[in-house]
Amino acid sequence: MSVKILSTRLDGLNLADVKARIIEFLESGEIHQITPINPEFIMATRRDAELLDIVNKSDLNVADGVGLKLAAMFKRVDIGQRITGVDLTWELARIASERNFSIFLLGAADGIAEKAAGKLTSAFPGLKIAGTYAGKPSEAGIVDRINDSRADILLVAFGVPKQEKFIFANRDRLKVRIAMSVGGTFDFIAGVVPRAPRWMRAAGLEWLFRLIKQPERFNRIITAIVRFPISVLID
Repeated sequence: MSVKILSTRLDGLNLADVKARIIEFLESGEIHQITPINPEFIMATRRDAELLDIVNKSDLNVADGVGLKLAAMFKRVDIGQRITGVDLTWELARIASERNFSIFLLGAADGIAEKAAGKLTSAFPGLKIAGTYAGKPSEAGIVDRINDSRADILLVAFGVPKQEKFIFANRDRLKVRIAMSVGGTFDFIAGVVPRAPRWMRAAGLEWLFRLIKQPERFNRIITAIVRFPISVLID
């Protein structure tokens, strides 16, 4: 059952339900947009009405962030299981390898998508990588490049809100079955940016690890751990 946190829709599903929806999307033959949502994303929607409209029209929104779980407890609503964009990307790769679907990795800095693709194929030897490309959202011919690859799944790492707007603006042209925005996921999978230890992720302290490793993210982290909770409290 879908609920809203600060006007942003979240679909209250656990991982098993999400995987079932993904398989349905892949078998349907039509494009579906998947959006992992964290507190920082929700705060972005409060400044960007277009982004809010896009995400509320997305086919599947998953909760990515301990802060969302705490907000849901405060609001007494069920937003489902926390599923990070990184974890969901691994699950998509697993499903694709098992069911013979292909993936296109779009975005991030030059060479990062290729490194991430290598990690995914090492984990799932049967996985088909249709293509990798850094590119830019406004680049001419980028949709044709994706379509020519005959990819079934498109992962877009342009960052919020560019990636969501790129997918939505091109829904009628893209021939993929799933298009998911993944933010910095390629950096984590490629090993360019270290991920927090499992115990820190389980304890909801991933933000602290990122702050230590990437102090330049201070403002973004403060938005997620300070401004977001305050907004929920006064909503």
